Amino acid sequence: MKFTPGPLEGIVIIEPRTHSDPRGEFFETYNMKLFSDYGIDTEFCQDNQSNSSKNVIRGLHYQKWPHSQGKLVRVVSGAALDVVLDIRKSSKTFGRHFSIELSAANRKMLWIPEGFAHGFSSFQENTVFLYKVTRYYHPQSDRGIRYDDPELSIDWKVQNAMVSEKDLKLPTWSEFLRNTEEMD
Repeated sequence: MKFTPGPLEGIVIIEPRTHSDPRGEFFETYNMKLFSDYGIDTEFCQDNQSNSSKNVIRGLHYQKWPHSQGKLVRVVSGAALDVVLDIRKSSKTFGRHFSIELSAANRKMLWIPEGFAHGFSSFQENTVFLYKVTRYYHPQSDRGIRYDDPELSIDWKVQNAMVSEKDLKLPTWSEFLRNTEEMD
């Protein structure tokens, strides 16, 4: 596996080595020793999967402390723009976002440590997104930030986005900043 630091503190882009022959292909998606050797020494407790139509935006979601989740994410069918926003007030990259295309074709994965809001937009029908998380879902800690806040200027790279009612009601970045209990 190839591990590349992302532009935000703690984000890691992971590219598996693919072994191909006439029968097909094989690659590891997780190896605890390799991850630990790179410094991602965590334990996953839950796997999640979503299936999205083309032009769906999900996010930006997070769980507030002490239920914050680290996530290892990848796309196994279709393609998506994965977006992370640093919400750790003590971080040098606080308030900055990063996006990367994850797809079944490029096989890239993204390690997102605790303290990031996360979302994605789907580029194709039946985009299947997998998440390994470090903490269980905790409904009382479920939070988010409005995906289309002009102050964040995130280009989701989709037209006529489909967004859930829940995500349309999320607070703006300014509202998030006023509520400092939300941050680590």
